[in-house]
Amino acid sequence: MSVSSFHAALLFPVALVIAWAGSVANAEPPLRKQALEFVRVSDDKTHFVGAESGTRIVFWGVNYDHNDPGELLEDYWRERWDEVVADFKEIAALRCNVVRIHLQVARFMKTADEPDEFHLGQLSKLVKLAEETGLYLDLTGLGCYHKQDVPAWYDALSEEDRWDVQCRFWKAIAGVCKESPAIFCYDLMNEPILPGNKPETEWLAGELGGKYFVQRITLDLKGRTREEVAQAWVAKLCAAIREVDSRRLITVGVIPWAQTFKGAKPLFHGPEVGKPLDFVAAHFYPKKDDVAGSLEALKVYDVGKPLVIEELFPLGCTLEEAHEFIEGSKPFVDGWISFYWGKTIEENRATGDLKGAIVAAWLEYFRDHSPLAEQP
Repeated sequence: MSVSSFHAALLFPVALVIAWAGSVANAEPPLRKQALEFVRVSDDKTHFVGAESGTRIVFWGVNYDHNDPGELLEDYWRERWDEVVADFKEIAALRCNVVRIHLQVARFMKTADEPDEFHLGQLSKLVKLAEETGLYLDLTGLGCYHKQDVPAWYDALSEEDRWDVQCRFWKAIAGVCKESPAIFCYDLMNEPILPGNKPETEWLAGELGGKYFVQRITLDLKGRTREEVAQAWVAKLCAAIREVDSRRLITVGVIPWAQTFKGAKPLFHGPEVGKPLDFVAAHFYPKKDDVAGSLEALKVYDVGKPLVIEELFPLGCTLEEAHEFIEGSKPFVDGWISFYWGKTIEENRATGDLKGAIVAAWLEYFRDHSPLAEQP
């Protein structure tokens, strides 16, 4: 699941932070703008390429899901746009080429039928900023991360009406983004789940640090299989997006159940459910003392499409093990996306506390091991 730096701080060994900080303390590389072009899947379905050039693109970047105090992007991009601009420049300086952005339903839909024009305008500014800084955007939508902000009218909708709102949300987003080469993909929803045979009463689940990163796409299977519901939902939302933006890549970022339950198979990226999706996005946090097992679980999601690790952080393992996991995944993975919470390496280290040391060491490692550093 998505994590905060606070949770990471609880699990990262101090000695390893110090050791790695010393071993990767290279001079910060100069900011270099990346050339952006529309992205497509290669003809052999194994990786990403530029739509015109055919040049392979490997993604290396961060989730910009909240800032250090825990504010979501839409909480501060009205009054503090300069902060967003500065953060994008800092992300580019980490030798990243993609930023994953999380868009909330409450900010982009005023009512079931009316999109919020102000926030669509801010999204347009963000797209321009991405173009200017040479960063692709992974736009993850339908967020309800702050439960208190979720409109009562949205939670009161039936499954059918809720899906209709979700389609309107994505059509509005695609309408803003369709002409820009800076959009890498649309991720339909962060970590969608389904109920069991017993109906549920809450759309949100899995509270973590005051946020709800997990969301159900229905409350009641009503005699349907989980695959039937997931297939209908994916097909409906993909069709809505492609009415507006037919050339953009679409995915769903999923919890890797194969890492928890041996023998588990992908649901949203299974043969039938995942047909409309262009690539696989899975969220992986390697397990301590079990890098080999984490890699085996990851291989379950290598289903004949490009594979992106859309969330990655040494939450429950050492930095060395995270490095081993990344290296072991390179033969079959096409992108790695970690986290950036609005503080530079230097700002994190200057805090003088454990959390700052942890994040500084990881960002330093992530910067210095970027595949973009190998490019001329």
